Amino acid sequence: MYIPIPQSRANHGGPGGTGKRQPKAAAVIAPWAAIAAALAIVAAAMLLSRPARAQGAPERYAFVIVKGTDTIAVERVTRERTSTQGNIVARGSPGISYVAELREHGAVPSLTFRVFGAGAGADALPLQTGAMRIGTDSVSVEAGTVGGTPQRVTTAMKGEPIPFINLSFALGELMLRRARLAGGTSYTGKFLLLAGAGVPLDARVEFIGGDSALLTVAGVAHRFAIDSTGSIRGGRIAAQDITVTRVSGAAATKISLGRPDYGAPANAPYAAEEVTVPTRAGHMLTGTLTIPKGLTGKLPAVVTITGSGQEDRDEFIPLVPNYRPFRQLADTLGRRGIAVLRLDDRGINGSGGNVTNATSADFADDIRAGVAFLRTRAEIDPSRIALFGHSEGGMIGPMVAATDSKIAALVIFAGPAYTGRKILDFQLRNLVMGNKAIPAEKKDSAVKATFAQWDSTSGKAPWMKYFLDYDPLPTLKKVRTPTLILQGGTDQQVTPEQAPIIEKTLKDAGNKDVTMRVFANRNHLFVPDSIGFPGDYVQLKDGRIGGDVMGPLTDWLVLKLSAKPNP
Repeated sequence: MYIPIPQSRANHGGPGGTGKRQPKAAAVIAPWAAIAAALAIVAAAMLLSRPARAQGAPERYAFVIVKGTDTIAVERVTRERTSTQGNIVARGSPGISYVAELREHGAVPSLTFRVFGAGAGADALPLQTGAMRIGTDSVSVEAGTVGGTPQRVTTAMKGEPIPFINLSFALGELMLRRARLAGGTSYTGKFLLLAGAGVPLDARVEFIGGDSALLTVAGVAHRFAIDSTGSIRGGRIAAQDITVTRVSGAAATKISLGRPDYGAPANAPYAAEEVTVPTRAGHMLTGTLTIPKGLTGKLPAVVTITGSGQEDRDEFIPLVPNYRPFRQLADTLGRRGIAVLRLDDRGINGSGGNVTNATSADFADDIRAGVAFLRTRAEIDPSRIALFGHSEGGMIGPMVAATDSKIAALVIFAGPAYTGRKILDFQLRNLVMGNKAIPAEKKDSAVKATFAQWDSTSGKAPWMKYFLDYDPLPTLKKVRTPTLILQGGTDQQVTPEQAPIIEKTLKDAGNKDVTMRVFANRNHLFVPDSIGFPGDYVQLKDGRIGGDVMGPLTDWLVLKLSAKPNP
């Protein structure tokens, strides 16, 4: 099962994002509870599986999840009579391990979990731990950061739902096990998504002959091939272009997502160097510096700044095929004579640093470290360094530029003009009102429930508290750097009317070099999208940003940084 949970950039930028993952504060459960609830309609990839063995050795296998042509996740599973243990590794997302307790009558009374930073090594400490307890009439979820005070939320709920973690096909299999125990050709049950106090998802199983099953969740149907015991052999979720394959035996232990390729493509007119960047806080950031070839003299450079949520240096999102905007930017600028430093967020790949208690101000310090690193490089002109920030990155970029008069240019890519609270209020309401699975007569009550759940579980993380109170405008008034403001005309995360506010704020405060452009039919990702609703990102076919956006962006940077073309 795959439930895309957008962020704001203010998720890819505040909470709302690029269709991304959890917030930078790494609070996987609390901060995104409301968004997960509002997006239950997009319950992608629900799956099913076979019952635990009654006796004998543990059964070990893996699920490989592919979207389009990209392998986006691998779930390794060990199933015994009284438990199912899993480890989910998803490209560019936090890793999760869990243990689900099993009962003979199909109940799952408890699930414990641990959350790790994306790309974390086998010996890494978890960022968050927690447990879900399911009784006959209530559910409690307890979660907290390692060493911190856990938060507990209890909700009345009947029917003993089956707990679910995003991208866990093994937990989804338990619904088929319960359906088999119930007998007959169909069964109606409920999943409980691990978010906030638990987000209920209605599910219906229909067995079709002896070799296939149809699972419908929130109105979305998914078909799977099964064997005589009910185990999934493979499946296809057409609406999300997701294919699921089961691998058993020794081969299951050898499957790996592998490390993303951050290098330069063949015959590129630039080189790609793996780098580590020291910070004043004492941790290192990993990244890639692309350097144009064949040019004499010192080069101009750009530092990229990701949106909210832990992201890798490409700002990769598995939800949308080919969406690696920072890699695309580095390639485009590298061919126009501009070096690009793109960095992994804290906790991603080899980057260190405190994630749990960090705020946007701390991430601004990480970007300052990137700028300082470039100024030590012999190939780079320290007076021609620009910043490029997407979503929350469009909020962080001005923080850095306002305190560093030597920054030569600033690009605000769908950056916010409102406080986080105003952005969040809109996003949560919008996600509910745009959710086709919620009947019109129930939307108002769903909005109230969403806000109540958010307030009780999500506003306590340091990143979220900072974001909710932060007003970008006072910082923008201090920016004198030449600034380009780009905005998607259908953006439903950082709404289009915010771009003119940023423009006016900069100009009124005395910035003499401000350019703004809004692109019609482009969403928060700057991908063609006539609606821009984040719950529909999963339906986008291609995440590459078009030349109509990349062209003006590149031309502006070439002009402001006095870049020379590659020979």
